Amino acid sequence: MSSVPAKLLQTLQQHHQHRLLACLQLLPPAQQMALSATLADVDFDLLQATWLSASQPADDHPSVDRAALAQAPSRVVRQPVSAADHQAWALARSLGEQAISAGTVAVITVAGGQGTRLGFEHPKGLFPIGPVTDRTLFQIFAEQILARRRRHRADLPWCIMTSDATHEETVAFFQQHQYFGLTPDSLHFFRQGSLPAMDAATGQLLLAAPGQLALSPDGHGGLVTALARAGLLELLQARGVQHLYYHQVDNPTAIVADPALLGFHIQQQSQATTCVVCKTSPTERMGVLVDLQGRTEIIEYSELTAEQAAGQDQNGQWIFWAGNTAIHVFDRQFLASFCEAGRQLPLHIARKQVPSVDETGQPLPTATDGQPNAIKLERFIFDALPAATNTLIVEGHREREFNPVKNKSGSDSADTCRAALSRIAAEWLQATGLPVDPQTVYELSPLVALDVNELVNHHQQGTLPTITRTTAGCVIATAP
Repeated sequence: MSSVPAKLLQTLQQHHQHRLLACLQLLPPAQQMALSATLADVDFDLLQATWLSASQPADDHPSVDRAALAQAPSRVVRQPVSAADHQAWALARSLGEQAISAGTVAVITVAGGQGTRLGFEHPKGLFPIGPVTDRTLFQIFAEQILARRRRHRADLPWCIMTSDATHEETVAFFQQHQYFGLTPDSLHFFRQGSLPAMDAATGQLLLAAPGQLALSPDGHGGLVTALARAGLLELLQARGVQHLYYHQVDNPTAIVADPALLGFHIQQQSQATTCVVCKTSPTERMGVLVDLQGRTEIIEYSELTAEQAAGQDQNGQWIFWAGNTAIHVFDRQFLASFCEAGRQLPLHIARKQVPSVDETGQPLPTATDGQPNAIKLERFIFDALPAATNTLIVEGHREREFNPVKNKSGSDSADTCRAALSRIAAEWLQATGLPVDPQTVYELSPLVALDVNELVNHHQQGTLPTITRTTAGCVIATAP
């Protein structure tokens, strides 16, 4: 194995990676070098420690009942009710607008997933969601960013995290559509990393093929290392960016670079700010933000019993009300600190069935009853919250801001999302005084208006684009 570094061979022997050693011995020199390069980036000490922890009987490491210790979040900016509230939100919005205009804000869109759950075999960002025009998720976000750049005369860099499965098609899609009017050098496509799957019984890394590890995306928590690997953390720092607006690609009603959210984040000197919405019921399947032993953390719905989920505080309010929208604002320097040695976000394990082969390429048997044979690993971006010395939670307007496309049917589906987009457009048009037909489907491009006040101003000034009736009997207001 002359093409394999001696240090790597020693590492594999120390960690009992017998299958990899045997595989390397059988590979031709070129493939030996390629696999060796891949293995050089693997933290075998961390993987072994993770596997050993996952392999211990539950009694050997009793888990803390986090739900029993959790309290409703105390540092929250709720939706405005009083005149003073509205004044505070207006001030925050002004601060956020100043930050965007000053060039200290960038947008990060997490778009590494495919639309498989929607029956769509392409990157999820290419999914058509416009209720009249079939605008894609990516186009709606691109138009938001272009409109906000125009309004604030700002650069507002856009960083889009793809994956190995979605990168090429995503980049080609933007090229095909001339980047939706954005300048190509203002968009930065970068791939999230991968982590190897491990044999659940032995801790050995699994092979997808001879010379090829079985890899899976490292989760949205891989964002930090992916930004660093692409040189984007340095680029954003050099451009004076201080605040990173983060969102996922599946929610087209997210207010991209929301000035109010940014303003509260800046005003409160927060390192990590999260937009939440009030859950519709205690059993809604959403992670929730809580105070836990003096820190802000997220508890997943799967960690809660039905009784715990419905728990109330002394005032009769739900403890677990603050549903996570996956919309955050991060201080750039704080997020970059997770690239430092010993400060990476923690690994989470998932037990799955993963097809694999032995060193000769022969398929390894898997359980006929569907029991998982492998441990897959990922990181979650919200695990940054407990590490922050100063966090903030801001309640968003649920009907306006949180209408994700996650399921093929039912709640949080394409149908519910399109209905929400149409409803929002109709409400805005109605606010201008224009007649609105409840049986009609509406759609507004962000290039027409970013918010209802802008649309009203257009109408009052006579600059509102023509409202066009389509052949389908729908109505659309769109910019050319």
